Amino acid sequence: MGEALLEAGGESMLPPQAFLERLKDFGQEHTLGRWKELNEVERDELICELEAVDLPRVSRIARKTLQRGDSLRNPVPLAEASVSCIEERTAQERERWWGLGLKAISEGKLAVLLLSGGQGTRLGSNDPKGCINIGLPSGKSLFQLQAERILRIQKLASNRAGSGRLVMIPWYIMTSPFTDTATRQFFEAKKYFGLEAQQVIFFQQGTLPCVTKEGKIIMESACKISRAPDGNGGVYAALKTSGHLEDMAKRGIHYVDCFSVDNALVRVADPLFLGYCIDRNVSCAAKAVKKLYPQERVGVFVRRAKNGPVAVLEYSELDPALASSVNQETGRLNFKWSNICMQMYSLEFLAAVTDELEQDSIYHVAEKTIPSADGPVQGIKLEQYIFDAFPYAPSVAIFEVVREEEFAPVKNASGVDSPESARLLLLRLHMRWVVAAGGFILHSVPLHLTGVEVSPLISYAGENLEEICHGRSFHVPCEIR
Repeated sequence: MGEALLEAGGESMLPPQAFLERLKDFGQEHTLGRWKELNEVERDELICELEAVDLPRVSRIARKTLQRGDSLRNPVPLAEASVSCIEERTAQERERWWGLGLKAISEGKLAVLLLSGGQGTRLGSNDPKGCINIGLPSGKSLFQLQAERILRIQKLASNRAGSGRLVMIPWYIMTSPFTDTATRQFFEAKKYFGLEAQQVIFFQQGTLPCVTKEGKIIMESACKISRAPDGNGGVYAALKTSGHLEDMAKRGIHYVDCFSVDNALVRVADPLFLGYCIDRNVSCAAKAVKKLYPQERVGVFVRRAKNGPVAVLEYSELDPALASSVNQETGRLNFKWSNICMQMYSLEFLAAVTDELEQDSIYHVAEKTIPSADGPVQGIKLEQYIFDAFPYAPSVAIFEVVREEEFAPVKNASGVDSPESARLLLLRLHMRWVVAAGGFILHSVPLHLTGVEVSPLISYAGENLEEICHGRSFHVPCEIR
């Protein structure tokens, strides 16, 4: 490469020598391979692109990631005793946890953190996923459902606080370079769905250069690097570099509720979950549901070794034989606890783990066909996952929830985990709430195809519906608001 740059053509044809030497130090001098073909403006653009890359960091991440390979070869199933199972909880525990959580929220100790860097391309849209309307009677987007759940919890917490004080839960929303502008504009156009503008804080996740299997940076064009978002685990570094960890501390935040945008049933700022974490005094906790079948495409909670730290193994990383293995005593799957991307952190742990993850450079390899200046090439996107933090936690708790009440993913355009399946799960759940509150359902189409939508502004988890629903009939589909 160096010889090619030094061919005849005069000093004006050569890149700055010090710049070239720095690239050579990290084995990336090939990025200047088309220097002679570029005009002055394009050369300036290329130099700006390369100067913006933290070469020591990218080199360290690529080297450690490519050398590490599969770091979890012999996973161990979680013991039943390490999971808070639904059937083991008493009504008294649930009531106490709810009270503990709502008290902490009323004292301003909780922030919520949304992972919203993805576009809805698999859903046939280039809009941010949170903008998607899943076809509810109200026409509400995922963003609106989440915002209104925050508003409902704020009201419940304000009632508990008394003295007319309004509780405000800060909502930190991580976007990506591909969704940031559209997300901000959507919230502004919708007047933040009734929230105060100052309580909604946007920040972007980082990007990393795409590389070859040899760690070479891939050029998208002669003067532009191919980049990709650094995964939902990029939230840790992004919170620190944006200054929002410090902002949380200044606000008096003690706990952070983190969730993914593409779940129509996510219980944002869940007092029950928060209260459980406070009661158990854990630094990190995650909600889980039982796997439906061995091949379900979900990550599972495991231990790295007997009595080792809790980790998550993606479905693509779990050996099929292990995925199908059954506990001989219980008859249940050994690896049955599914990760649904709902976590609770202490702020103290969140601040500490950010530095540890950066120091250890824990990333994952996503092999992709990547457009390049030389045509499509097989390359690698370097990503962190949100669950990479779990093994660093001094204490981790897994909290089982009812799938039909809290997990309605929106990932595919049709079929399983689609807007249609998520819509029906929400409508059926809310219909059960209405019936439990003494309401009656009238229908002219099969009930398995429809249901009732209850506005989050009047009920968060089925509460507060008796006065509205008792003795009344509702013709579905409809919205109660």
